[in-house]
Amino acid sequence: MCVPAVSKILVWLSGGVDSAVVAYLLREAGHEVSCGFMINYISDAEDCPTLIDMEEARKVAEYLNLPFHTFDFQEEYEKRIIAYIYESYKNWLTPNPDILCNNLVKFDCFLEEAREYGFDAIATGHYARIEQYDGWFHLLKGLDSNKDQTYFLSGLNQFQLAHALFPIGSLQKSEVRRIARDAWLPNAERKDSQGLCFIGKVSMKEFLEKRLPKQSGDILDTHNNIIGKHEGAFSYTIGQRKGIEIGGGPALFVVKKDTVNNTITVWTEQELQLYASELIACRWHWLWKLLVFPFVAQAKIRYRQEDQEVECEALSEHRIRVRFRVPQRAISSGQTIVMYSGDELIASGIIE
Repeated sequence: MCVPAVSKILVWLSGGVDSAVVAYLLREAGHEVSCGFMINYISDAEDCPTLIDMEEARKVAEYLNLPFHTFDFQEEYEKRIIAYIYESYKNWLTPNPDILCNNLVKFDCFLEEAREYGFDAIATGHYARIEQYDGWFHLLKGLDSNKDQTYFLSGLNQFQLAHALFPIGSLQKSEVRRIARDAWLPNAERKDSQGLCFIGKVSMKEFLEKRLPKQSGDILDTHNNIIGKHEGAFSYTIGQRKGIEIGGGPALFVVKKDTVNNTITVWTEQELQLYASELIACRWHWLWKLLVFPFVAQAKIRYRQEDQEVECEALSEHRIRVRFRVPQRAISSGQTIVMYSGDELIASGIIE
C-alpha cells in the first residue's frame, strides 16, 4: 500500500468492507485517522440503506477506536444529483448518478468539509490508484481488474486527486476480505452494496415515477407496427430488456427512442440498430494535460466493459467525435464515455 506522508486523514466509511479495511490499514500505518459518514438520502418509501449503513460504519469506527463523524449533505444531494437524474430522464437521457456523486458530493462537499476541519486528505475504498509524477496526479486502474472503479472517478480534477487516497487500489478483493477477517472487523462478511448510489435497490422506473408523470405511448417493432404500450419512454434505456411487457416470442430489446412521437422501438438482440460505430461526446473533461487531436486510445461506454480501441477527433473545445474499431452495442445518450491510455484514465465525456 503506497500512501504519501499525510498525517491527518478522514476516511469515508460507507458501511462496507472496503472502506473499513482502508481505515484499518491507515491506522496501522501510523496515520491520524478519523472516520466520516455521509447522510445523502433518507426515505421511508423505498429500501433505503442509509441508516443501516450508518450503523455499520459506526460499529467499524468504534471497533477501531477511531473518531466518527456524520455529515448531512441531503440538501446538496437533492440539488446536485437527484434533480439532475430527473431532469436527464425528462429529456430522454440516461445519466450516471454514481459518477456525479463522486464529482459533486464525495470529492466536493465531503472533501471541502474535511479540509475545513484540518484534514490533509480523504481516503475511500475505491479500487483505483493515484500516482504523482511530471507535476501531475495520474489516475490508474485498480490492480483487481474485476473491481476497478476508475470509470466512476472519471470526472475528478487535479485538486481532488491531490487530496484523495485509495489505499486498496493495489489489492485484490480477496486480499481485502482476508485482511478484514484477520482484523476481526465487524463487517468483514458483509455483502457489497448494490443499486442506485445512496438510494438502494429501488427500480429506476419506480424512482422516476415519483416525480415524472406517466406518458403512455406505443411500443413499435422495426417495421413501425404497434406491438404494445409503455407508460413512460423516458424510463427506458437503449439495449434494455427488462420491463418490456410483451409476452411470447424471442427476448426483445429497446433499439430506439423517439422523443417527438413518444415511442420506443424494440426488436431482437441481433437487430443492427442496437449497434453503432461512432458517437459524439460533449462536456469533455481532461484529468490532466490536453492531448493533441486526433489521437488513438482505449474507451469504455459502461462500467466493466472491456476496453475498446477508438480514434478521437475534436469538433470543438469540449465536443468530441469517437470512432470505434468494433461497432458498439446499446450506446446510450447521457451515459459517460471514459478514455484510457494503457492503465491510466485520461479523459471523459457525456454521450450526446
